[in-house]
This record gives sequence, structure tokens and C-alpha cells, in this order.
Amino acid sequence: MREPKKVLVTDYVWPDLEPEKAIFDPLGIELVISPDASEDTLAELAKDADGILTCFAQVTPRVLAGAERMKVVARYGVGTDNIAVADATALGIAVTYVPDYCVDEVSDHVLAFLLAFNRRIVLFDNATKRDGWGSIELNLPMTRLRGLTIGVVGFGRIGRAAARKAEAFGLNVLVADPFVDTALVQEAGGKLVDLPTLLAASDFVTLHSPLNEDTTGMIGKAELETMKDSAFLINCARGPLIDEPSLVAALNDGQIAGAGLDVMESNHPESDHPLFGMDNVIVSPHVAFYSPESTRELQRRATESVAEVLGGHMPQNLYNRDVIGKARAALASE
Repeated sequence: MREPKKVLVTDYVWPDLEPEKAIFDPLGIELVISPDASEDTLAELAKDADGILTCFAQVTPRVLAGAERMKVVARYGVGTDNIAVADATALGIAVTYVPDYCVDEVSDHVLAFLLAFNRRIVLFDNATKRDGWGSIELNLPMTRLRGLTIGVVGFGRIGRAAARKAEAFGLNVLVADPFVDTALVQEAGGKLVDLPTLLAASDFVTLHSPLNEDTTGMIGKAELETMKDSAFLINCARGPLIDEPSLVAALNDGQIAGAGLDVMESNHPESDHPLFGMDNVIVSPHVAFYSPESTRELQRRATESVAEVLGGHMPQNLYNRDVIGKARAALASE
């Protein structure tokens, strides 16, 4: 009797795997849920798995090397920086992702950070609950948004959505992205500039670049010194885009006014992290992607891509297109 196909779930942060089971059960595909995300555990469990579904866990070269049956690694998410994509491609393993499941949620989160900082919502909330009504004098640096400038670094789906929403508040939009042309930015109502120009001119800067060798630490000491001392930096993309020691120093020295962070260099920063003690820093624990709707969509679409590959079909969102023609799975186009 033929052994059933197995898909390893490395990790997940939602309540259950019902959407995955609803897709896999009729196909006779078994879900194997890893008890932890360590490399040793994943490498052992991957040995007889046909596919992987991964959220934040690191799918390393070692995890893939011994997985002789592996045909697909599917990311629960937009980025693939936690997957050894080059190794997967060399082994003929398809890598899939879900690039557009949380566009509204993340762009909403960007504007929530912007508005919360500009209107000092967190400060007012804390002071009122601690010291009573009217405990803060109205002499804070709160500015009318209309006519100010937001700089959008990376103009993919989420960056474009954030720009559209910012325009609704009367903000001017600057864009820095070496991979888009002027016409696309102008069509969206923005102006394409280089990164130094954007940083120097923007009152708010929001990051939407993918994480790779070129973008790691792209906002460091020099870039922060370029920004206005009244500027607010927002990161709902990938934590390592910002060099954190430089950000801590810039905030302490008043080089920029504040930051809104949904992601940080570590996926699990310590509770005594210096950024957590700053009143001008607003933090959320990597939840910008979340809504019940977006999460269920993410689960369903990531799982569908695994089922497509294991069924010999081209998945909707194949990340490593170089694998076509040498993949372990047929990847036949419909």
C-alpha cells in the first residue's frame, strides 16, 4: 500500500489548522505538526515529508538536504527570507508564497501608527488613565496632516495601498523604489525620488521593502541622520531593514521624533529591549497582517499551493520560477 503524502507544518500563530485539513483530508494528505521550530526537529521531520508549510520557522539548507521526497515549501506570508530559496531551487523544490493576502490590514496598520503618533493617542490614553482627565497641557507638537509628506520606501502592493490611504488625509507622497518606473508612481499620485531625498523631505517614512542582502540595515546611522528631527519612522515590513542600535541612538539623541514598529530585528525581542522603554516608540507584536479574514485566506491559499504542486500543477504564486523545468513535481500548466 502506498504511503500517504505528508506535509510538515513547522509553526503557526492562529487558533487551528481547520482550513488546511479541509483541503488536505479529501486528498489523503497527512498533516504533521512539528512540536518545535528547532533545526534538529525540522530536519528530522522533513526526511519523509512531501511538502512544508512554514510561518516564521527557518527552513534551512540542512532541513531541505535530507528531504528526498520534498517537492514544495509554502510560506504562510509575503516574504520568503526564512526559507533557503537557492537551496530549494537547486534541489528542484518549488517555493510558494502569498503576496497579497493582507494588503488592507498592513496598510491600515501603517496609518494607525501614523495617526496614533501624530495625535499622541497613546500618550493621552496613558496620562488620562494614570493622572486623570485634562492632566496634559495642550502644548504638544501635534501637526495638521494635510500638506505634510509621507515617504514610502518600496512600492509594491502594500506600499501602494498605504500611499492611497495617506493621500486621503491630504499627505503628499514620495516614493523610493529602484524597481518601479515614474509613470506607475505618478499614476498613484506620488513622486519618485531616491532614498536620501525621500528621507530628508518626509515627515513620515514607512518601509515596505523585501528583506535581502541589499536591504538589510538599509536604515542605519547615516540614513537616520538624514531624516528630519520631527520625522516618524514606521516599519510593518521586516525588522532587519532597520539597524536597531542606530535607531535607539537616533531616538535618544532626538535625531528623529519617534518610531512605530510592528517588526524588530529579533522575532522575540527581550522585554527589557531599550526601544520598549521609550514614550516616542509605539510597538505592536508583528500583528499588522492579522484579521480573522486575512488569516483564514492565508491558510487556505498557502495550503492550496501545496496541494497544487503535489498534484502536479503549477501553483498560483510560485516564488522561485527558476525551478521550472527541473522541479521534482511536474508543475504542469493548466
